[in-house]
Amino acid sequence: MSGIVVHLPLRSGEGGGEPCGDPMTLRLGPGETARFGRGSAGAPVELRLDDAAISRLAGEIRVTDDHWQLSNHSTSQSYLVENPEGAGEYLRVPPRRAGAPIPFEFSRVVLPARGSTAVSFHVFAPDHVYLPGVGSDDQWGSRTVAAYSLDETALYFLVLVALCEPRLRDESSVAVPTTPQIVERLRGHDACRHLTARAISSHIDYLADEKMRIGDPAERGPRTGARRNGKREALVGLVLRFWLVREEHLALLPRRAGAAPREWNTP
Repeated sequence: MSGIVVHLPLRSGEGGGEPCGDPMTLRLGPGETARFGRGSAGAPVELRLDDAAISRLAGEIRVTDDHWQLSNHSTSQSYLVENPEGAGEYLRVPPRRAGAPIPFEFSRVVLPARGSTAVSFHVFAPDHVYLPGVGSDDQWGSRTVAAYSLDETALYFLVLVALCEPRLRDESSVAVPTTPQIVERLRGHDACRHLTARAISSHIDYLADEKMRIGDPAERGPRTGARRNGKREALVGLVLRFWLVREEHLALLPRRAGAAPREWNTP
């Protein structure tokens, strides 16, 4: 496991008013921890959650070799860990629970708050570990691992298919969809009706940085729109080069308006 990505989106103020608090992303490797809460000089936190109902030191995330754990430091409030990609699955982490193991690859951690909506942040945990299949090469020494581990049932894979769709359909040799275009393309999917542009960007960063391990072109120069698009171009190019997204995967996307069903021939 290469670690986890923790993303805190831009939040609205109490009662759904003006946005408050900047979005932030943390990357943690095995053995690393991150504390979350309101924070203070005496209780610093890596993930600051600005709500009066949240403790100064509300909890802690710890990354192990093959999963991550959540500790609840509150003496009275339970936290929820939801699986946004499942059928309503969630875990309840009770007060003072230490090191609760989280099994979801993509999680939303939800804390009670005073505002009209709860405070939440997302955790992406790549590369779940599975037993080797029949005929594996363990007898010859170290186990062979997948170069690129993608879950075709995950929401990030749906975003990846939408990114690759124009080139798979031969509509363009260069264009990669923008974030607003992906939001609109996936709107007809039951799991994506409330998917925001910021969530789409988080999924793309997760795919590029953690799943496919593509360096950010923006790190090598000014953070321009062209360089931000460079990461997406590199992501689509690598995925299609190794045939990780194929024409038959287009069936996962909502049907396009006015488009007739199309049957794909597979070799």
